[in-house]
Amino acid sequence: MLALLTAGLALAVAAGAQDSPVPGSRFVCTALPPEAVHAGCPLPAMPMQGGALSPEEELRAAVLQLRETVVQQKETLGVQREAIRELTGKLARCEGLAAGKARGAGGKDTMGDLPRDPGQVVEQLGRSLQTLKDRLESLELQLRTNVSNAGLPSDFREVLQRRLGELERQLLRKVAELEDEKSLLHNETSAHRQKTESTLNALLQRVTELERGNSAFKSPDAFKVSLPLRTNYLYGKIKKTLPELYAFTICLWLRSSASPGIGTPFSYAVPGQANEIVLIEWGNNPIELLINDKVAQLPLFVSDGKWHHICVTWTTRDGMWEAFQDGERLGTGENLAPWHPIKPGGVLILGQEQDTVGGRFDATQAFVGELSQFNIWDRVLRAQEIINIANCSTNMPGNIIPWVDNNVDVFGGASKWPVETCEERLLDL
Repeated sequence: MLALLTAGLALAVAAGAQDSPVPGSRFVCTALPPEAVHAGCPLPAMPMQGGALSPEEELRAAVLQLRETVVQQKETLGVQREAIRELTGKLARCEGLAAGKARGAGGKDTMGDLPRDPGQVVEQLGRSLQTLKDRLESLELQLRTNVSNAGLPSDFREVLQRRLGELERQLLRKVAELEDEKSLLHNETSAHRQKTESTLNALLQRVTELERGNSAFKSPDAFKVSLPLRTNYLYGKIKKTLPELYAFTICLWLRSSASPGIGTPFSYAVPGQANEIVLIEWGNNPIELLINDKVAQLPLFVSDGKWHHICVTWTTRDGMWEAFQDGERLGTGENLAPWHPIKPGGVLILGQEQDTVGGRFDATQAFVGELSQFNIWDRVLRAQEIINIANCSTNMPGNIIPWVDNNVDVFGGASKWPVETCEERLLDL
């Protein structure tokens, strides 16, 4: 086709060189109907001039021939494109059939739902080739592994497996032994601690007896409880408990130089309320009286290292309270847990604040010092009665909790000692 076009152009140039066209003349192109070309109709006859074609007619004939050639090429391309599409469809169907067989009889049949776009077909072929490549690499890896294993003697492999199994069993036994040792160590530590505390208590009790001259105190109330360290395991315990109370008076002698705060001289806890009755000075706060977890601040100051006589009174009616130090009433108030009766059956602890009944002490709230003459009455004592107790003119034990030796136990290194006489304590003021 290119040669024909070249020849036609050469003839046209040669004719133009010999005979120049008449000024104002132009080419006339005649369009052929498509059905004439597709039907293979012959080209229209060209007018002759003296038995030979004019240059214009030759060029026209060349253009028509080129057009026919182009049309034929288009038809050929169309036929080839249809053939390609048909082959592509068949190839896709074959691939779909193969994939369906690989998935089993239950797989979905996609033969009738294949993509018709050649680009999608090429993409599917690429994925299939990559899958085959991956499977081939996996087979090669398995083959190398098998060859490597096959290169080892069977006896050596069996010995190696037995050795690995033995090492695994030894490791498991060692882990079990370590767990047993850990458990034994924990038990031995707890037992050792209990034994140490028991021995310490026995030694302190023996020393106390030797200090007494192997005899009882001069009188059942002539003793004090010493709590020399701020810990969570030194404390005293009152054996008796309280009945239900609608009023009370609590008095005691104490000496403490702890700072900041003297801690908790006593606490009474019942099930469901750890702060049923508490006297506490914690940190830089003032001394507080807690009843049923309600708080009143008391104007008492006893952290000078001297003996002081302390009394607090309370009644459920309007929650009235009073605070006495060394026989002098320093404060009073009301609305402290009004109309709340003190619950019975609790635990009275000396020197510790209870977070649960009889336990869970906090070392930062512990009392450090000495306590004596802890008495409880089920009524509000008159001011004169409190003055008489504080100046040693009256010895009046509590009618609910009296201060007697056989009613107080000590634990964790706390000890009981002979107490100074009341007059000696007065001289310390």
